[in-house]
Amino acid sequence: MSAIETKELTKVYRTYKKAPGLWGAVKGLGKRDYQEVRAADGVTFSIEEGEFVGFLGPNGAGKTTVLKMLSGLLNPTSGTAQVLGFTPWERKDAMKRQFSLLMGQKNALWWDLPARESLELNRAIYGIERGSFTKIVGELTELLDCADKLDVMVRELSLGERMKMELIAALLHSPRVLFLDEPTIGLDVTSQKKVREFLRHYNGDRKIVTMLTSHYMQDIEELCARVIIIDNGRIFFDGPLSAIIDRFATHKIVGLSFANGVDCDFAGLGEIVERTPGSIRLKVPRGKVAETCREVLGACKVTDLNVEEPPVEEVIRQLFHEQEGVTAGKISQGKTSNTQHPTPNIQ
Repeated sequence: MSAIETKELTKVYRTYKKAPGLWGAVKGLGKRDYQEVRAADGVTFSIEEGEFVGFLGPNGAGKTTVLKMLSGLLNPTSGTAQVLGFTPWERKDAMKRQFSLLMGQKNALWWDLPARESLELNRAIYGIERGSFTKIVGELTELLDCADKLDVMVRELSLGERMKMELIAALLHSPRVLFLDEPTIGLDVTSQKKVREFLRHYNGDRKIVTMLTSHYMQDIEELCARVIIIDNGRIFFDGPLSAIIDRFATHKIVGLSFANGVDCDFAGLGEIVERTPGSIRLKVPRGKVAETCREVLGACKVTDLNVEEPPVEEVIRQLFHEQEGVTAGKISQGKTSNTQHPTPNIQ
């Protein structure tokens, strides 16, 4: 049995649609118009023990809603889910002791207490034996290089230091499942790197299930072999990170170097994305790469040529942009918010 399994998981919010102005407020006293918003729409996937999975999507795509349902914080409108064999929204103690949810924009530690005292509170809540508690805190603070911050008031910690303490609190009871919602948001480059290294080490050592949402593609690229992409509440990709480029990238980057400077006309061959006195980089449709290379080699004195895949971050950004265009088009045609969105067929 999979560690996490969802089937047609759906969450629908009913929101009040107020007409503008004072008259709209008065009308609302007698009759209100409501609309349905599908934050999650038929979400189905499974995750095995030890997997580190990236959960991607633009703002408002439904990522946090799904994580909250899997954590038992929200009840779904319909569908089923199992986490370690438990139904999350039944909120059984046996499940609560085996998972953690860390949200980068929420505080789990007491703001006006030293981090050590918040950890002591967690120790009491989870019934962790003193010797085991001391060992776990020692190991985690060493890995995160923050032992000297345990006795500092949480409100006096930097954002990066606080996030390290939040991680320790989330892992104190040695969970088997870890949900991470934007754990590196707002952190500087050094702190992001430290948190990534820690998560990689911890997942590799403990083989726990980890689901990560992040707007920093470097987090995903360095940590996740598999990604699930969600938009408008529906999943439209689930597979290896490397397959995103193969499936969705529409172009490649052709890099050219010249001994005597760039002296060729590239009109019609591709979009110039970078140019220096001795080199040029062209954005070329995937189906025309071989033809473009032949034309350039035949017409120009090229000293070096290389063909690269576009950055995965660029491919995903373009993909989200196209999805937004599809959604906007449907709305303009009078479609309702709960329209079934087909999986995009992008070649």
